[in-house]
Amino acid sequence: RLGGPWLLGLLARLLLWGSAGAWASYLRRSSSCMPIPHRMALCYDIGYSEMRIPNLLEHETMTEVIQQSSSWLPLLARECHPDARIFLCSLFAPICLDRLIYPCRSLCEAVKRSCAPVMACYGYPWPEILNCNKFPADHELCIAAVSMDENSSSRRMPRASCKDCELEEASTAREILESLCANDFAVKIRILRKNTTTSISDFDLDPSKVEVLKHGPLLRTEIPAKLQQWLDIDATCAHNIMRGTHAGVFVVSGEVQSDKVVVNKAYAWQKRNRNLHQAVRRWKHHRCPEQAG
Repeated sequence: RLGGPWLLGLLARLLLWGSAGAWASYLRRSSSCMPIPHRMALCYDIGYSEMRIPNLLEHETMTEVIQQSSSWLPLLARECHPDARIFLCSLFAPICLDRLIYPCRSLCEAVKRSCAPVMACYGYPWPEILNCNKFPADHELCIAAVSMDENSSSRRMPRASCKDCELEEASTAREILESLCANDFAVKIRILRKNTTTSISDFDLDPSKVEVLKHGPLLRTEIPAKLQQWLDIDATCAHNIMRGTHAGVFVVSGEVQSDKVVVNKAYAWQKRNRNLHQAVRRWKHHRCPEQAG
């Protein structure tokens, strides 16, 4: 089974590659086509059904492929680049054609640029086996990027954060007030998930639903833009907070770092969160410890 615009583009290029000598680099070693198994979560259902063994990373057995490829699943969960899965699967599960098709160097560089910093958060360097200089230039036959150029003004490339951001449980009103005091800013906002065809979710701030509880060193007028910048940069944090919903109201608080804001706490604004509602009502008259006396 074949599918996906990137694959159709590759096949079109392959048909145009039929000039004399272009097929001289046919497979020179024994290899076989095998179905991509369900257990290979990284690449199953990526758009084609068969892969070559050994693969481009010299894995000789399907057991080895599954084991090695599974170690990359946490990186994909960080949503560091929309083409990360295509890049990795071009190596772990190369498409079963008459010749080996490598990822383009530009695809490798784009994925590395976004994903290597996330790997570094957890102490893992970009592996030498994925050295981008090993891959062909774009004018050669190779698998190119699918997403738009991250430098294009028409699309901002979200960057995953090193910080694990999760939706907090609204504990006691007192603890929530202490948390608001400890952070630079606190805002009640509405977040919307944009419709997107990429594997990374894009989010918008509803500017008509911004209630500033605490602005700290920020000007009230600049808070919406700063929070939208946060949504653009920290795709993982926003994804975790939204929990699969398309829209939601949240109370978020955090700190100001240089020219950006970092969200440390996020609470869902729901009727059952009575402690959160109570804390926000009390906040207008609450005095933080450093303000007391």
